[in-house]
Amino acid sequence: MLAALLSGAAGIPVGAILAELADKLPLVTADSGLTPVEQGLLLELRLPRVVLAALVGGLLAAAGAGYQGVFRNPLADPYLLGAAAGAGLGATAVIVLAGDADAIAIPVAAFAGAVGGVLLAYLLGSVAGRAGGIAPLVLAGVAVSSFLAAVQTFLQQLEVEELRRIYGWILGDVGGGWSQVLLIAPYAAVSMGFLLAYGRLLDVLAVGDDEAVSLGVNAVRVRFAVLFAASLATASAVAVSGLIGFVGIVVPHVVRRLAGGSYRSVLPLSLIGGGAFLVLADLAARTVMAPAELPIGVVTAFVGAPFFIVVLRLTRRSET
Repeated sequence: MLAALLSGAAGIPVGAILAELADKLPLVTADSGLTPVEQGLLLELRLPRVVLAALVGGLLAAAGAGYQGVFRNPLADPYLLGAAAGAGLGATAVIVLAGDADAIAIPVAAFAGAVGGVLLAYLLGSVAGRAGGIAPLVLAGVAVSSFLAAVQTFLQQLEVEELRRIYGWILGDVGGGWSQVLLIAPYAAVSMGFLLAYGRLLDVLAVGDDEAVSLGVNAVRVRFAVLFAASLATASAVAVSGLIGFVGIVVPHVVRRLAGGSYRSVLPLSLIGGGAFLVLADLAARTVMAPAELPIGVVTAFVGAPFFIVVLRLTRRSET
């Protein structure tokens, strides 16, 4: 985070940054020596961007770990159940149908779309399969995602002039400012509270449903609670950042390699690691082609796509 705060066209000394941040703490007074312009650059542009990147990355990584615990599959990710497609449809609908809408309308619509997509997938999966079944839920998520993506494409064709704005949102961005941080903070707190509280129960589910039931754990209830929390985390992250892929696969897998498979460790470490990963990805997006800026989703895809292939090969090898 400190490296990201230091990076930019205007060079600000690290000592001045630390003094300025310390000056904002209660009962602390420090003179950073920064001009009002430099203070605005640091506190209103760089700092909220870094905080939002850390928050979004942490949410996506923790949600990915939660999904992987529920489905017992390291390839599961936060966009499995229609959250991404629903968010994309919600944002596209606002851009196309209300092009001059307030900037806050896009994340609100994306959030509503993401939640709606997950709820629709869950309802269809519950109707199609037995209670607690995983395969019908996954298939329902794929079907819902395909349908919502088709509707999104149809809306895009209605307003070709807005395609650049739509694709800019889809490729991801964490430059929304403090308003976006405050927008998702309550949802982040609720979803992370649930996920972290269910770490021990996910460890119990990992040994099998029959063993979990014998230990007094309601497997269906645990899965529903974790799916709800992970989907809420995904929806809130996507609402303010767009579609940033692979964070929920890369980070939990690395954490499991380094810290073991217990979700009591994987979930909090994924939260921290995901924040660090996305801050670094945003730093790369801002500096690789400076003064031009890459979409952050492009950077995560460059890292995540090869990583996904490695995980897939390791998973197949372990199964054989």
